[in-house]
Amino acid sequence: MTTEKEMDIKEAFQRAQKGHNNKAKLVASLKNRYNKLEDKTLFHEEFVHYLKYAMIVYKRETAVENVIEFVARFATSFQLPPKPEEEEDKQQEEEEEEDEDDHPFLSFIFNFLLESHKANSHAVRFRVCQLINKLLGSMAENAQIDDDLFDRIHQAMLIRVTDKFPNVRIQAALAMTRLQQPGDPDCPTINAYMLILDNDANAEVRRAVLSCIAMSPQTLPKVLKRTRDIKHNVRKLAYQVLADKVHIKALTIAQRVNLLQQGLHDTSEAVKEVVFGHLVPAWLLRLDGNVIELLHRLDVENCAETALDTLKAVFKSTPAEELLQNIVQLDNRKLIPVDAMMCENVLYWRGLCEFIKSKGDDGDEMLEKVLPDAATYADYLIGYLKAVPVLSEQQRADFNQLELVMTKEFISQQLIHLIGCLDTNEEGGRKRVLAVLQEMLALPQTPSSLVCLLTEKLLSLIPDDQRRIQTVAEIISDVKEPITESGQLVDENESRRQQVQLAEVKVRILEAKQTLEDCIAAQEFSRAAELKDSITDLENHRSQIIQEISEKTQPTEEVHTEKNDPETLLRCLTMCAELLKQMNIKTRTGPTISALISSLILPGIANTHPAVRNMAVVCLGMCALHSKELAKTHMVLLLQIAQLDEVKIRISALRAIIDLLLLFGFQLLSETAVTQAAPPSQSSPEKQDDDGAAAEEKGDIPEDTAQSILVMLSEFLDSEVSDLRTETAEGLAKLMYTGRISSAKMLSRLVLLWYNPVTEDDTHLRHCLGVFFQLYARESRAHQEIVEESFLPTIRTLLNAPATSPLAEIDINNVVELLVELTRPSALIKPSTNTEEVCVHDNLAVRMCSEMLKDPTAPEVRLYSKTLSNLELSRDEAVREDLQTLLQQLVQVVKDRICLRALEKMLHQLADSKDQAELLSVTALQPLDVNADEAATDDPSKSAKRAKRGQRKLCTAKGGRKPSRRTESSEESDGENVPESVPMVRPSRRAKTAALMKTKLDLNPVINQEANVS
Repeated sequence: MTTEKEMDIKEAFQRAQKGHNNKAKLVASLKNRYNKLEDKTLFHEEFVHYLKYAMIVYKRETAVENVIEFVARFATSFQLPPKPEEEEDKQQEEEEEEDEDDHPFLSFIFNFLLESHKANSHAVRFRVCQLINKLLGSMAENAQIDDDLFDRIHQAMLIRVTDKFPNVRIQAALAMTRLQQPGDPDCPTINAYMLILDNDANAEVRRAVLSCIAMSPQTLPKVLKRTRDIKHNVRKLAYQVLADKVHIKALTIAQRVNLLQQGLHDTSEAVKEVVFGHLVPAWLLRLDGNVIELLHRLDVENCAETALDTLKAVFKSTPAEELLQNIVQLDNRKLIPVDAMMCENVLYWRGLCEFIKSKGDDGDEMLEKVLPDAATYADYLIGYLKAVPVLSEQQRADFNQLELVMTKEFISQQLIHLIGCLDTNEEGGRKRVLAVLQEMLALPQTPSSLVCLLTEKLLSLIPDDQRRIQTVAEIISDVKEPITESGQLVDENESRRQQVQLAEVKVRILEAKQTLEDCIAAQEFSRAAELKDSITDLENHRSQIIQEISEKTQPTEEVHTEKNDPETLLRCLTMCAELLKQMNIKTRTGPTISALISSLILPGIANTHPAVRNMAVVCLGMCALHSKELAKTHMVLLLQIAQLDEVKIRISALRAIIDLLLLFGFQLLSETAVTQAAPPSQSSPEKQDDDGAAAEEKGDIPEDTAQSILVMLSEFLDSEVSDLRTETAEGLAKLMYTGRISSAKMLSRLVLLWYNPVTEDDTHLRHCLGVFFQLYARESRAHQEIVEESFLPTIRTLLNAPATSPLAEIDINNVVELLVELTRPSALIKPSTNTEEVCVHDNLAVRMCSEMLKDPTAPEVRLYSKTLSNLELSRDEAVREDLQTLLQQLVQVVKDRICLRALEKMLHQLADSKDQAELLSVTALQPLDVNADEAATDDPSKSAKRAKRGQRKLCTAKGGRKPSRRTESSEESDGENVPESVPMVRPSRRAKTAALMKTKLDLNPVINQEANVS
């Protein structure tokens, strides 16, 4: 009988399945019945009997989940409530007796679950781990269990975290949450967690472990590593865990910076949201909301961009009215006092101004409150920049002085960046800023690290390119050839003595003249004659003194002295490079640029200082981008530099060559070679035109030049210098993607380089090529044909690689899968509308079959036969008949059973799809164009002849994966007998080839020739 306080077990389980029932009442009622029983064995057996019905259900049904929750609550209800602190000091014997008396049912449930965790049914294993997790999680925080039971649970869950089924591993990992011992460096649970984080293939399992792992110095690096997980959900949870469980002081500066760099630029918006909304606010909360202190924790001098991104995240979450209330120590001039300047508050000032500036017109009023007018700021800026000390070589050895100067230079950089936030619409303010920038660039004591930034801000205020060129050229002239005054230095004491003598002579002359007048008045003529001679002598003496003074004080001449020291040349070349970078690509080089090339850039290339040579090469490459004539003239020089100079300079030259080829194409090489090879001729213009056309048609000279470049690039791909190898691979990828190079051999080299274990640590190279392969193959069908042509050479290279070669470690199956996916017709971004094209996979299938027929006993036959079933074959009957013929020949000669099964399966698929297509075409469709059928029967050779390269049919496969041959035939056969539309008049293949040659040089013959040479 069931009363209000007592309930039958079956009824309790039935009610527990319904979510609206109060489980607390069910637990209390069933517990009341349990407590009244003297022999509880029958209750245990009956309870477990009904529990088993729920444990055999694997699916997360609501009723089953309710039952599991009810069982966990009922079992843990027998635990005593948490004891007050006074009672916790009682004897352990009493506690053990209480445990034994008060937890018989709990112990029974645990024993039952631990005996069942090895069941064959994955559903039972899942429910066992789930129940143990809920039982342990429902216990009080200070709950205790027997040591033996603890060990048994521990061992069972350690086994289950390696279960085959991910859901079982998830529940087992969650069940061990309270079994962790973070203080023990050898804790088995934590070791198992770290192993799962590193090796488990299921993202949900990794997420489960992240949610429950305890933070310690041992586990922190593993959690940080999950912020770079391949799944965005795992990365998101890793950032949440770090925000909730890890104090910012527990992380090193490098770890903080890396977390912000990766999180703020993550590809997933969900991860960015967590960093914006959880991690940064959590760090600020632990620093009492002090943004300046947060910047101090990030070491802004070495990671300014990351700090600015962090500030942007803080500002986005701050109301507009609170932005101006934060810590910015501005005086009444709206400037930070010089004595209060620090890296952090200046960077905060810059970040705040740029954030307000980004709001557009809405932020103009706020910007006026944190920035002064342009003229005031310009005076403030030049005052600070002039105060930056210039260290001698001896002072640079003092680390404290060097650190102080580096700090001042960093602050100067931030102040220069703030120029972009000024209101320069007012003419007076803009002129003052321009004057200050020009003055700072011309001053020799301006630090070299600020020259590039000062030039950039100067050019941003000058919109016209010609005025930019003139301004920078004048500054370069002032820096390289400063005006000096010639003349001897005047001794001040000597000058003063002469002035005194001159004054004495003048006084004596005046006195003598007065005496002379008196003598004449008294008619003392003899005395007057003597005085007249004395006056003459005094005047001569006065003239002599005046001449001496004039000789020593004559104005000095202004002389231009040329400076050729490396620091001055580097400063001038830096300004020139920034000018060329800011110029419009369509702006041609004029006389001023030509003068800079002859007087500054070309001499800089011959300079002995590596930094000067490198910057000169950069400038020369950018100048050539603005003038095709310059590119023709200096291409050979750049090629020589790319092969002979230091690594950094070679890379700069290589970048310049790649840029020129991207802009002008390989026609630049042919024009350069023809120009250099053609001697001056006196023949008529008509004959010269005919000779030039013949030379262009022959193409010997451009092929030689192109071959030399491709040979050089091939050698660079094998270079031991990783930076040079990476730059070459990136350049080749650009040339191939833009259509400047069309080479299957070069693509094969890039694929092998991507898989080569030698490049494993070169993340930039791996990322660049990984993106390139996908974009290149999906761009057009012509690119897929290049990938198809590179298929067999790539596989042969891997198969023939010696055991000592790094290529022997590459998984060939992985390479084959990549090439098959790249050539999949359904992967094209814009499928071709030409119905006469043959599917790329059709040609690939024929190639593999022909390769297998060459040597049916070769080990790669198994690889090719397996690959055939992964191809998306078209519906072209001629191609299918060819394939069937080849497969039938292979079946007769191949002896390997696995290969035979794969080939026979392929034959059956082709036969079945053909039969179904014929059946549907007969029963479902009627001939719609009798004349077309008659024409086809009149000329059977046309229908039986295989389509050539220029007359290919479009592959009709659609979707991301290869559909079944049966379903493909049945679904798409409706269009087989639909008559084709009237063909349009198309240009001949020769006309198309001639048009293509005008825009792109086909380098396949050159590549093949290179292969023969190598």
